[in-house]
Amino acid sequence: MTASSAGPLAGIKVLELGTMYAAPTAGRMLRDFGADVVKVEDPTTGDYARQWVPQKEGLSLGFCRLNTGKRSVGIDLRSAEGRDLVLRLAAGVDVVVESFRPGRLEEWGLGYEELSKDHPGLVMARVSGFGQTGPKRLLPGFGTVAETVSGFAHVNGWPDSPPTSPPFGFADSIAGLSAAMGVAMSLYKRERTGQGECVDVALYEPLMFIIGDMFLKYTSLGEIQQRIGNSTGAASPRGIYEAGDGSFLSIAASNQGIAKRLFAAMGRPEVIEDPRYATNAARLQNNDEVQAMVKDWVRSMPRAEVLAILEKFEVVAAPVNDASDVVADPHFQERTLVEITGNDVMKGVLMPGPVLHINGYEGPSYDGVPAIGEHTAEVLSSGLGLSAEELLTLAEAGVVSRSPG
Repeated sequence: MTASSAGPLAGIKVLELGTMYAAPTAGRMLRDFGADVVKVEDPTTGDYARQWVPQKEGLSLGFCRLNTGKRSVGIDLRSAEGRDLVLRLAAGVDVVVESFRPGRLEEWGLGYEELSKDHPGLVMARVSGFGQTGPKRLLPGFGTVAETVSGFAHVNGWPDSPPTSPPFGFADSIAGLSAAMGVAMSLYKRERTGQGECVDVALYEPLMFIIGDMFLKYTSLGEIQQRIGNSTGAASPRGIYEAGDGSFLSIAASNQGIAKRLFAAMGRPEVIEDPRYATNAARLQNNDEVQAMVKDWVRSMPRAEVLAILEKFEVVAAPVNDASDVVADPHFQERTLVEITGNDVMKGVLMPGPVLHINGYEGPSYDGVPAIGEHTAEVLSSGLGLSAEELLTLAEAGVVSRSPG
């Protein structure tokens, strides 16, 4: 990949009013590709994500992942003076990202109509539990709620286990990615028309899209999808299997050619000729027997040996990695993992970098986790022309953060 001096969003200014997970994820996506992201936080407590665990020497690792490289401005949105500052800041940016409950910004005079009145090119991304429209729009919603109401938790897990939510911010992350995509599309439209627009993302909708086949299955066939463990119910054999050394690997024989090569790798090429296993439909009808064959074969040798055979036969397979496996893998070291720099506490700490790669752009540096309001004076003086005396007056009134030091 050839390095360049600027990302595709270089010159785009973003004002992030979001907290916690989804909206800051959108902000990070935009920052990853060159945008200047100014994060507005409560001047005293900051984004609640700063309190998340795990922490390293008082720094939340989750907060660091989503907010490294952004500039933090401490403004109290509960005060009229603070809201006026945000109104003025919004007039000088291209994008506003927010995650308040629908109606809250309108109550504060900071809704899209107000912000875009004299700034028609403004793009605003709004992330909320249930979206800006519909009967449930005013209900609060976090990722866990999205993962349950969408139907995801109902189909996630094993037949004899209860509905299961993931142990990470699944719905929030997908919503943040979707919001960033919406912003990029809106900026592209603005290039042609000069007109900005409002992007409305409900936490549950991107997740509902991903699991969407279950709704087609119900409305066309009357069948309600249930939990089936590691299978998809669409291809056999597929799943996660334990090797002879107690480690695990995945195999996905999701088309006929791979299934044929898998049976050959197992030393049983004749299986594909058996009418019970000759087609995917037949294998699904006899999935227990197919899975038993694969499980027995995988258990007969260590994982490394299994994977070597599968690679030789071009069967889609991979180890089940934990964090240490990922960090040690040369592929992920070269392409995916990045180091947080500019902060002694985070020295040597790795995290996933940009979610995609663009030729000619090697990606940003992740050079600093901002303290609460660290860039308040910088942003308000350069962006709004506030003097040192005005900043001091606002800080003494608790409207903005005090200057560092």
